[in-house]
Order: sequence, then C-alpha cells, then structure tokens
Amino acid sequence: MLRALTSTLRFPRPWRPLETRGCSSNPGAAGREIQVCALAGPDRGIAEILMNRPSARNALGNVFVSQLLDALAQLREDQQVRVLIFRSGVKGVFCAGADLKEREQMSETEVGVFVQRLRGLMTEIAAFPAPTIAAVDGFALGGGLELALACDLRVAAASSAVMGLIETTRGLLPGAGGTQRLPRCLGVALAKELIFTGRRLSGAQAQALGLVNHAVAQNEEGNAAYCRARALAQEILPQAPIAVRLSKVAIDRGIEVDIASGMAIEGICYAQNIPTRDRLEGMAAFREKRLPRFVGK
Repeated sequence: MLRALTSTLRFPRPWRPLETRGCSSNPGAAGREIQVCALAGPDRGIAEILMNRPSARNALGNVFVSQLLDALAQLREDQQVRVLIFRSGVKGVFCAGADLKEREQMSETEVGVFVQRLRGLMTEIAAFPAPTIAAVDGFALGGGLELALACDLRVAAASSAVMGLIETTRGLLPGAGGTQRLPRCLGVALAKELIFTGRRLSGAQAQALGLVNHAVAQNEEGNAAYCRARALAQEILPQAPIAVRLSKVAIDRGIEVDIASGMAIEGICYAQNIPTRDRLEGMAAFREKRLPRFVGK
C-alpha cells in the first residue's frame, strides 16, 4: 500500500535556484498576453502570473492558454518560487472564461481537443508545487472561476468581484474541472445549485459560502484583492518551503482517499521532510529563541 502511494506522489524537487525575473512597466510588452513576474526585496520568493488580454477580457483563447502553460512550466522549475499569485492586468476582470468567439470558429473535434487542453491547464495549476493564490478583483466567470478553483487559495474584492460557473446559461456545462472542484470546495448540494442555476456571486457572497478565503473592500486602484493576496503570500514566505510544499501534497492527495490511506500519505510526506536542513534549523531556532532562517534544503 505504502509503495503504491509513494509511486504516485509528486514531491518537491531539490533546491535549484534560477535567475530572478522582474516585471516590466508595460505588462503587455511584446504582445504577450501572459507575463511572469518575480518580486524582489522583502517579497523575494513571490512570483506572479499577470493576465493581460484586455481586448477579450482575459478570455481563455488558444494563445492565452499556451502562454499560461509556458509560464507554469517555467515557474515549476524555479525553486526560488515559494508562492505564486494569479492576477489580472485588466481592470474590472480576472478572467471572463472561455473565448466563445474563438470557439465558434472551431469544429466539434477541435472544441473537444481545446476543452481537453483547458482541463490540462487547470490540472497543471492545481499540481503546481508551491502554494497558489487567485486575486479576483473583477469578473471570474466560467473558465475564469475554474482557474481560481484550481488555485490553493482565493481572495476576492467583496463588491467588484463577480464569480460563477455560468456555462448552463450558454448551453454548456463546466468542462475544465468545475464539476469536480466546486463540489470539493462547497459540498455537493450547494455546488449543484450553483451550476444548475448558473448563479453569479459577489465576493462577499462567495466568502460567506466558503468559496474564497478572504473578501476585501475594493480600493480606488481596483486591486484590493491583489493587495490582500500579496499580504497572504507574505505570511507564507517565512515558513519552511519544503514543509509547505509537502503539506500541499499531503492535503491534496489525502483528501481524495479514505482516512487510513490519507494518514499513510501524511506519513510518507513527513518522512520526506525529516532529512531536511530546514527541519534542523527550525528546531535550533526554537531552542535558541530566535526566528528561523529557512533556505529550502
């Protein structure tokens, strides 16, 4: 049993720092719909994926999806990344969902292939080794909410965020993980109600249901959710990165199995953490009554 579990778990890779990247002043530079940013100074370790497709309200088109997949592949290899934030560079919208105008031009076969790509994208987001946070300051509908659901944590603007799996209002059903992740987040009955009705929720309503971790009042800049997401990321930064990543593995894999198997998964993850220098540093810091200095080894 333990051997079978071990063979399917994806553990954090050894620490291998890559070159830090910065954000340019123009998020849409060089025609990129997706920009990868690595923050510096006290925020070093926080990476951001900035979605910037204003002409289509960050709709999930072919180029957009390809660039998101490329960004995730790039960041997955960067062990300096301790937290990843998904945010929008388009005011008033997080992600409006699938690009239905683009999809109208596809054949039935092409639609099936594209939706499979979307499902794969959400799986890659969910499987990202470091904690992920969605900062929802505007509309997150259909595939946009599915993207947020694939993240570990969600923060929304209480009034300006609009969230919902609205596919049934378009003659569709959620096809990028919504029918699976929403019930796991809210419970089966409530998820069915929201999907069957295509209901839209404000950030405040989403928090009341447990769909988002935090709902915050919007600010003049229109980026209150992002500011709260960044503050949340700053709380995660000082913690031991390997322990955080292994905690994510234990939770994500354990929630899908019975409690006995889940306990075995936790034991496997704990065993992976025992030889780390960070565990010894944590014990030493406790003994010496000082803050630990974790390095991810």
